[in-house]
Amino acid sequence: MNILISGGGTGGHIFPALSIAGEIKRRYPEANILFVGAEGRMEMEKVPAAGFPIKGLPVSGIDRKNPVKAFKAVLKLFKCMNMARDIVADFKPDIAIGVGGYASGPVLKAAQKAGIPTLLQEQNSYAGVTNKLLAKKAKCICVAYEGMERFFEADRIVLTGNPVRRNLLECTATPQEARKAMGIDPDKKTVLIIGGSLGARTINNAVKAGLAKIGEHDDIQVVWQSGKFYDDECRDALAVSGVKNVVQMPFIANMDMAYRAADLVVSRAGASSVSELQLLGKASILVPSPNVAEDHQTKNALALADRNAAIMVRDVDAVERMVDTMLRTVDNTDVTRTLSENAAAMALPNAAEVIVDHVMQLINK
Repeated sequence: MNILISGGGTGGHIFPALSIAGEIKRRYPEANILFVGAEGRMEMEKVPAAGFPIKGLPVSGIDRKNPVKAFKAVLKLFKCMNMARDIVADFKPDIAIGVGGYASGPVLKAAQKAGIPTLLQEQNSYAGVTNKLLAKKAKCICVAYEGMERFFEADRIVLTGNPVRRNLLECTATPQEARKAMGIDPDKKTVLIIGGSLGARTINNAVKAGLAKIGEHDDIQVVWQSGKFYDDECRDALAVSGVKNVVQMPFIANMDMAYRAADLVVSRAGASSVSELQLLGKASILVPSPNVAEDHQTKNALALADRNAAIMVRDVDAVERMVDTMLRTVDNTDVTRTLSENAAAMALPNAAEVIVDHVMQLINK
């Protein structure tokens, strides 16, 4: 089998794509899998690191506010369409899978024109522009939220959930063992604050503003993943504060242990993060980023908050409210237990396996 997977730009697109590819390889070791991403984006690093080949397209978003940049982006798009057509002709895929992001547009469009079946995976509760454009000719659309009929034709929608990194689900450590492995007190209530590999400015600013309050609660401890971009300023702020119950780091390699260690997680509301929190049954405070298309992170967060499966703090309120909400929540075992149970009840397990089932159905047809 030749299977083409395209998309990326963020971890929210890349990690599900890698999970799907991993499940295909687990079942069919002889399958040939080729990724196509956007030059200069994180998939060009993450995909080869996972052992898969990738080709890059010089594709970018269209900045409608800047006519010169918009014109250049349109020129690139025409070039990418030709490149995508050549990739499809050379690789001869049995199916093309799109996970969203700039690169998936030209690639899946070229596949559809060549008569190759296409499957879309939409991670968010509000469908992305690329997937909405490709959906008309897609054979199957795998979604993670109910109510997606407002974006796609109902007869092609399959509710699968979002695939997540397998190692997160396979971790068997107890919270105490995980805390020991991370070098923190095994017996203290623990808050995990994550802002992605690059970091989240608002979340970091909220932590810096609340360090003194956190320091007053020596019965809890905080693991603060600030992101590499904000590492220096966050480390300096923590040193100046003198607070001892906060451990700051730019990046967490062993996220399986970090999740296991946490009684409460503070996070952005990207699709992958939300799916991980649900599948792991973690109590969470979600601070959705306002700087995303169609404000989809707020819609992701509300999908949980409306079911009492997470607490949402708006980005604009985070510096004032986030730390107070965090301290009040982690201190109330009944609240964290309820959030955890409700989040777990929303989880859709085995998403990668179900998606690959549908991939194989399309290939066999």
